[in-house]
Amino acid sequence: METNIPKVNILGVNIAALNMDMLKDFTFSHIKELSGEYICVSNVHTTVTAHDDPEYRNVQNSAILAIPDGGPLSSEGRKRGFTQMSRTVGQDYMREVFKEGYRHYFYGSTEETLEKMKENLNREYPKMEIVGLYSPPFRKLTKEEDEEIIAMINATDPDFVWVGLGAPKQENWMYDHKGKVKGLMVGVGAAFDYFAGNIKRAPKWMQDHNLEWLYRLLQDPKRLFKRYFVTNTKYLYLISKKTNHNG
Repeated sequence: METNIPKVNILGVNIAALNMDMLKDFTFSHIKELSGEYICVSNVHTTVTAHDDPEYRNVQNSAILAIPDGGPLSSEGRKRGFTQMSRTVGQDYMREVFKEGYRHYFYGSTEETLEKMKENLNREYPKMEIVGLYSPPFRKLTKEEDEEIIAMINATDPDFVWVGLGAPKQENWMYDHKGKVKGLMVGVGAAFDYFAGNIKRAPKWMQDHNLEWLYRLLQDPKRLFKRYFVTNTKYLYLISKKTNHNG
């Protein structure tokens, strides 16, 4: 399926130059045609990873859309003339979709987190229908196991398959299952933990100033230090280098 949504190439990744209203309009208008496709929820970490890894870059660019979850990506797009571009945060997109209803399958995380999330979502979004939840093992699945999971997901006839495996694992999973799994796959990282109440979102003022990464870093510094500090620094270096070269 082709889209008419403009894209901006940031460090080799074709990021969709859109905002939340454009994303919702596109999704809701084409939901049946989007079955078997996938959306990457892209940020600085995934973009720098893709810049350094050609295979992962191909995974990102093979998505129907790579949306700008990271504030620096939408800021860079606006600098390049895509004035309509703004952050499309994975959790916020999920909320907008849940409000409309649809059939949802959740793949990833732990059984405990999935059950807590299901309870919270059923209470908050009565129009949505949760048709399946699956917590996969951490090890690599056999071919037979993978085929069973595909059949299990497809039997529920979902509109959306939310994939919470973390990057780059979730994007690789969606790429491998493109055209095999029914429903639009969306890789949403830690979103299941947010909806389960395991972790909290940053205050609104931090979200508005592209500081959500700092809030997450303070919550889990040991795991996230390299991702945020090192990758963010590298992103700024690569972008300034490209800007200076083009200038």
